[in-house]
Amino acid sequence: MKRYLDKIIEEKRKSVHFNGRKIRFGVLGLHEGRTLLVGLERTAMCEAIAGCDLEQHKIDEAKLERPHLFYTTKYEEMLAMDEIDVVAIYTPDQYHGAHIVKAFEAGKDVICTKPLINSVDDAKSILDASRKTGRKLLVGQSTRFFEPFRRQRKAYENGHLGELELVDAHYMHRMDWFYEKSPWAATETDWIFLGLSHPIDLIRWYLGPIEEVQALGYASELGKAYGLTGFDIYAVNLRGTNGRIARALGHYGLKEMFSVRNCIELFLYGTKNTSMAQYHDMKYQYTVDDGTEVREDPLYELRHYHFNSEIHGMHYGEFANYADYFAEALIKNTTYSPGIEEGVETFCIMEAVRQSARINKPVAVLPLIKEVGL
Repeated sequence: MKRYLDKIIEEKRKSVHFNGRKIRFGVLGLHEGRTLLVGLERTAMCEAIAGCDLEQHKIDEAKLERPHLFYTTKYEEMLAMDEIDVVAIYTPDQYHGAHIVKAFEAGKDVICTKPLINSVDDAKSILDASRKTGRKLLVGQSTRFFEPFRRQRKAYENGHLGELELVDAHYMHRMDWFYEKSPWAATETDWIFLGLSHPIDLIRWYLGPIEEVQALGYASELGKAYGLTGFDIYAVNLRGTNGRIARALGHYGLKEMFSVRNCIELFLYGTKNTSMAQYHDMKYQYTVDDGTEVREDPLYELRHYHFNSEIHGMHYGEFANYADYFAEALIKNTTYSPGIEEGVETFCIMEAVRQSARINKPVAVLPLIKEVGL
């Protein structure tokens, strides 16, 4: 496996003509953040320097895998390290805003896992801090960086689909395991910002700015059993400012049928062709101009990179991909996406969905965008 990963890393370095100093990372939140510590070892332009978590047992677990790093329970201690360029944030959603602001004020750029933030006040505060400090941020929308979705995007940008007419995205996944490890998910946030952030981000990526949303919500029996205060089943219609439409579905209390539908699927319907990308399977399927259907499935080629040898696992490859992508943008001073303004705009779409599901009426997105100061 090491030789396999070394080959991929060397190919990545050659593709970007990189032979300079790596971008150095400190990771905050060592549950999901441990995945990034592993993922950084398969990047071409990044390296891990430090890890931070309030819980000592999570630090101890990370030390077993990466004993050479610096670890601390104090965020301020990690922020004070001059050798760290980027802070990667994997804390509970409600703390993202404060952690981003502190990183900016300490002179660090940021990768923040999705959702970027889950409140209007945090949206205002991170925009203000970014403008005052000039620091940069990438939203860690992992699905964009999973292989089938990368291939789908490249084909779209090359004109394979023609003009998009409909986008259909879903994320459906039973989440009792998530409540067990993160009980705050039942009361401190909403599944709009948790699971549904994946399809909504994908729709915003393709459709552009969203004008209006109309959402229906319902609480599953599983969600109620864990004390859920909002909804965990959503059906959402979205209309872009260009008039095009999309649908997002989310269900986090179901019994999955993985042989029929993957956790995440994105369908793009264009004037010339149609395509579909999947997670956690790695299938990318599409039509060609004569109507033939083509299926690409690089799972067995890339499973070591994306899944750390498991058939299906956590986000090692996606995290490595977006870390290298951000590092290259920082080194070359080039544009990247989703940055902080796009991330805040996507939050406004999600907040409009949350409001619409509760009042059972359409909600316009522009007033929220104006409210947060975009």
